[in-house]
Amino acid sequence: MTADPASGIEAPRVAADPPSFGVTAFPPRSSLTRNGSDMAVPDRLPLAVVIVTYSSGKVVEGCLRSLDAALAGAGPARVVVVDNASPDDTVERVREVAPEAEVIQTGRNAGFAAGVNAGIAAADGCDVLILNPDIRLAPGSVLLLRQALALPGTGIAAPRLTGETGTLHLSLRRRPTVPRALGEALLGGHRAGRIPALGELVVDPAAYDRPQAADWVAGAAWLVSRACLDALDPLDERYFLYSEETEYMLRAGAAGFAVRYEPRAVAVHLGGEQSTSSRLWALSSANRVRMHRERYGRPRGQLMRLAVGLNELVRAVARGGEGGRRHRAALRQLVPLREWPLLPGEEKTSPAQTTKVSRISPAQTTKVSQPQTTKVSQPQTTKVSQSQTTEASAFQTTETSPARGAEVSPGYVCFSAQDWWYHNRAHSDFQLMRSVAAHRKVLVVNSIGMRMPMPGRSTQVLRRVGRKLRSVAMLVRRPLRELPGFYVMSPLPLPFYGSPLARRVNALLVRAQVLAVSRALGLRHPVIMVTIPTAWDVVRPMRRRALVFNRSDRHSSFPESDRPTIEALERGLLERSDHVVYVSTALMGEESGVTGDRAHFLDHGVDTDHFRRRPESEQPADLRAIPGPRVGFFGALDDYLVDFDLLERIAVELSGVSLVLIGDATVPMERLTRHPNVHWLGFRPYEDIPAYGSGFDVAIMPWLDNPWIRHSNPIKLKEYLALGLPVVSTDFQELANYADRVRIAAGGDLFLDAVRETLRDGGLQPAETIRGSVLGASWSSRAAQLMALAELSPGPR
Repeated sequence: MTADPASGIEAPRVAADPPSFGVTAFPPRSSLTRNGSDMAVPDRLPLAVVIVTYSSGKVVEGCLRSLDAALAGAGPARVVVVDNASPDDTVERVREVAPEAEVIQTGRNAGFAAGVNAGIAAADGCDVLILNPDIRLAPGSVLLLRQALALPGTGIAAPRLTGETGTLHLSLRRRPTVPRALGEALLGGHRAGRIPALGELVVDPAAYDRPQAADWVAGAAWLVSRACLDALDPLDERYFLYSEETEYMLRAGAAGFAVRYEPRAVAVHLGGEQSTSSRLWALSSANRVRMHRERYGRPRGQLMRLAVGLNELVRAVARGGEGGRRHRAALRQLVPLREWPLLPGEEKTSPAQTTKVSRISPAQTTKVSQPQTTKVSQPQTTKVSQSQTTEASAFQTTETSPARGAEVSPGYVCFSAQDWWYHNRAHSDFQLMRSVAAHRKVLVVNSIGMRMPMPGRSTQVLRRVGRKLRSVAMLVRRPLRELPGFYVMSPLPLPFYGSPLARRVNALLVRAQVLAVSRALGLRHPVIMVTIPTAWDVVRPMRRRALVFNRSDRHSSFPESDRPTIEALERGLLERSDHVVYVSTALMGEESGVTGDRAHFLDHGVDTDHFRRRPESEQPADLRAIPGPRVGFFGALDDYLVDFDLLERIAVELSGVSLVLIGDATVPMERLTRHPNVHWLGFRPYEDIPAYGSGFDVAIMPWLDNPWIRHSNPIKLKEYLALGLPVVSTDFQELANYADRVRIAAGGDLFLDAVRETLRDGGLQPAETIRGSVLGASWSSRAAQLMALAELSPGPR
């Protein structure tokens, strides 16, 4: 049964040239059994046209009348109408308009798949053309479909679908995936469809002008070969309506039977009931989740459920009132989600009623007796990690001794302000938790964001949304083999923090995911460390040993943030946390009236073993190819942190110097890379950064002068120093402690002069002295301070 695009938005309609026929222009039907020219189609099996009806009296007549011209030249054909106990005059109309048609009355409304299966059972030895009763086939279209079906490897052929006025219906689909469902939820079906990895719907009108294979197509009209029918089990009747054709076509593709789209064959599809019926819309949404669960197991089914739920929630909130009614209905189906939908008139379904056999006609039980329930009975819980061989034992480690019930040591759950999978892993929350993981079990929760990226307000929106979706698709992993107790998860967030309702829903959504993983890891009463303030709504009711606010930055100063909302969240954490740790004495002093004796200064550390100078022979080839002297920067090239005007001045006014920039950029870099002495190498893994930094003659920190920087303490300062590099930086308060090692410049001219001077004299101190000044600032020592502080708290609350 055809469903509208999975995005939760009305099916996009694209203008197309009107077809050469109209609905009312079809000639009247004279006979439904034809023996057309056998020369027009290869030697083929006979054809059966199966039409499933339910309360279709108003539309089925037009479908039947279109068949005479549509079947011209297509070979012998018969028509089978399967009626699912229509309460109107559908059967009477069929018998009046098509007396030669076989009518099968099932006696109950068992759903679309059950009707199709009954029709196929009555068409033994035939290829089968499955039609919705609101389809009107164009003259000669069946011959074109049969020719497409004759192509080697083809099992299913489908026509171009249009509306009554000739507008193109977007019927081509890509395989359903969680990232695509998320893309549609966050971008909308049409926008997401422009990016194959993020959208299920094929939206390019040009794609509909050429024959092609598809993962699946909208199932309003599709021709299935007898070889495909014989090779596969019947349509899965448990879905009742929607997703059954998707599941069948995906199954056909996996078995080597391609789904082929033939644009010369045209069918008018009236459609539209799903978009107006809340009940049908909700069923379609729920069945998307059920199908994913059946194909990939329950863990991935739950991820699809979250993605589809996010889609419906976003639209329920955005549209409100009557416009959001069908989306609210979908949410009610998804939470909680029944194992399978009920048939009309059914009461509660027992487990025994959820088998495939229970809803298949007796004629089909031989095929159904080979159930595919192994997909359900093998939940793929090992997907929480990359290593499937060691994960199970790690999950059995808990915070309490099974024998005594006494607490051994608390685990840690850290709500990071960064994302492990695409941000620099030198950030303090990652470094602290890695060191803690040498002694305790740790779950790092990747950033849940501070707002939804928006066009016009955010930079590189599609790229940022795409990388977050890829991160969510990573599920839960254990990324460091040397730290078996270190886990990273990427929850699916709903980052609309300006809406009170969306905030509450997001908190429930993220909390449910984090609690599920925490419990699987045995983290019942962990120390919770929060770096990103939007996690306050999530952690507020969570049971914990202690709550530590890692006040690494003033996030309300972030340019894209909803400042009043983020300030309120920060205030909640400042007032309610057991401990607040700072890296900025300036920020700590400003907030001392709120935090009192709960505030602690915990300076950044540095991995001195990792950040050691590499000889030129161990430096990367792309760096060695850049001529010296080299003025370098590694880290995030964010437009709210880095002074790009100052970087361009360095490129222009120090033309004899190579400016080397290493890091991901949130702005277009053409303004810099157009200069021949600028070398932007892009993102490099954390493991490779010291080797690149070893090739710098001068390391720079060209920060903007804004509240974010004034209250910061960049980690890269100690990393530069651990490499023994001479450093030139713009001014911020924490630099006062490093004035003997770092040249500090207040403005553009002074900064350029400081770079020139450092190139001449090699810096304020010898490289060995600079490195020696930070050798005592290890991350393991900082983590020990954090653990001593957090675990002094009285216990689980």
